[in-house]
Amino acid sequence: MKLDVAGRNVVVVGGDARAAAQVAALLGEGAHVSVVAPTVTPAIEDLALRGLVTWHAREVQAHDLDADLVLTVRASPPSTHHSRAGASVTLVGAGPGDPGLMTLAGREALEQADVVVTDRLVPLAALGWTRPDAEIVDVAKLPGGRATTQEQINRLLVAHALAGRSVVRLKGGDGFVLGRGGEELMACAEAGLAVRVIPGVTSATAVPALAGIPVTHRGLAQGFTVISGHVPPGHAESTMDYKALAATGTTIVVLMGVRTLPAITAAILDAGLDPTCPAAVVADGSLPSQRVIVGTLATIAADAMAAQVKAPAITVIGPVAGLLRSG
Repeated sequence: MKLDVAGRNVVVVGGDARAAAQVAALLGEGAHVSVVAPTVTPAIEDLALRGLVTWHAREVQAHDLDADLVLTVRASPPSTHHSRAGASVTLVGAGPGDPGLMTLAGREALEQADVVVTDRLVPLAALGWTRPDAEIVDVAKLPGGRATTQEQINRLLVAHALAGRSVVRLKGGDGFVLGRGGEELMACAEAGLAVRVIPGVTSATAVPALAGIPVTHRGLAQGFTVISGHVPPGHAESTMDYKALAATGTTIVVLMGVRTLPAITAAILDAGLDPTCPAAVVADGSLPSQRVIVGTLATIAADAMAAQVKAPAITVIGPVAGLLRSG
């Protein structure tokens, strides 16, 4: 029997990846969620940092039981199962965050996996589709916090697969769009492993669409350019030509650019793009907490800061962002 938890206070006791899946499902149903656990997976810590859940870093206490609903999530023992398919790695794009936007092939891969190596921005509720004995490894990179290097992730994928297990690497959006999926593919291929790629719905187009912004629109934009905001203009690792970007006439979509948005918009302004060009920031795209902040190229960085926008968020710069105000 499914419980109606909308608007109710729910306590989840436990902090592993399966608890994260339960938390995400409850949030999707409109519950107010508190997590009680001495330690939690990076996914739950991230939800707490974003203000979506409350985390009490301790053992459960008597007053916790006063909530409308208390759920205890037990950690599953590591799997000793070896897939009949043998050593393999499947790279699955998980879409922008709503589990309903994952592909059927991606869900099937999760259901069959022995090991799931998961990221921060995946649909956490989808982890509930895994087998009870599947091992879930959280390698989330928290902004300014816990992180697993890409080299460590590559080694994890290879080691589990060489042990004869069916491994799914679950990444938010599409792992081949600013997601280092190519690096993981190469690492597995160099180890002689069979690798399957299941593309995901990229947040670069899906999140603007969910906010009512088409990245292309007849008479306004004949194309779009997706850029990484991971490093700011002028950084030694930045290869972006902002003058060329401003001259393309395409919609500009910035991923991973919350922290660097002031520098990016300043560079685009310096490159000659009209300061009154419409812009929008979409935070928590596809999630119940989705928010849209609209402004102009000249104001959007300050607007986002005033709204206390935190990652994940996507910025759209171009006339198409003005459709929100004119529609």
